[in-house]
Amino acid sequence: MTIVGSGFVVVQHIMGTAISLHLADDLPEPVLQTLADDAFAWLREVDRRFSTYKHDSEISRLANGELTLQSCSSQVRAVLDTCTDLWQATRGYFDVYATGTLDPSGYVKGWAAQVASDRLAAAGSVNHCLNAGGDVRVRGVSPSGQPWRIGIRHPWQPQHTSWILYGTDLAVATSGVYERGHHVIDPHTGQPNHALRSVTVTGPDLGIADAYATAAMAMGPSGVDWLAALDGYETAVVCQDGRAMRSDGLPTIM
Repeated sequence: MTIVGSGFVVVQHIMGTAISLHLADDLPEPVLQTLADDAFAWLREVDRRFSTYKHDSEISRLANGELTLQSCSSQVRAVLDTCTDLWQATRGYFDVYATGTLDPSGYVKGWAAQVASDRLAAAGSVNHCLNAGGDVRVRGVSPSGQPWRIGIRHPWQPQHTSWILYGTDLAVATSGVYERGHHVIDPHTGQPNHALRSVTVTGPDLGIADAYATAAMAMGPSGVDWLAALDGYETAVVCQDGRAMRSDGLPTIM
């Protein structure tokens, strides 16, 4: 835990990534600590249920036949129902079986962070930034009293940004080649599509934004036009050939 100015910052390693929570509410420190503890407890619960690396998680047990869908928790069933809707909305490019086994990770991390943010807001934290390994949900204002700023990492120059976004109620999801290379599989070919290096999607719901970014990476060149037609979400893309483009409504200051 770190207190920065009037902000309260907690970082934990969950879901295989660093997750940071920055609370900027004018509340007593014990209250802020409880809010953070509850948020991270939820994220750990999601990891226990949905991790594809834990053999005893519900998702792993469902994938290997130890559980039926009907015997799974309501959370798992709801997430997989949403993933089915996303499969239809993305022309099959968002596919939880793209890697050959059940893996809803392209939706789960963003969804989990969105729910954590929703719970924080309901519990009284109206000013916070939750960053789950690059999937970001902000609400209210930063400790400076200004909208939150979110830097989108440059896909070739890790110390630089492609864009800086800002907002007071915004979800930002980015899928790219930063750490794992071209790892997003095109389910129609069984191979990664190498045409795009970074896709950022912003909007009201982080789980949906996360899935849309993943789907566009899988689509490759056709993903650019598909993103342009999205309703209620703004986008930014960096292509393998160096071209960069963004939608007119992207909340950027750079």
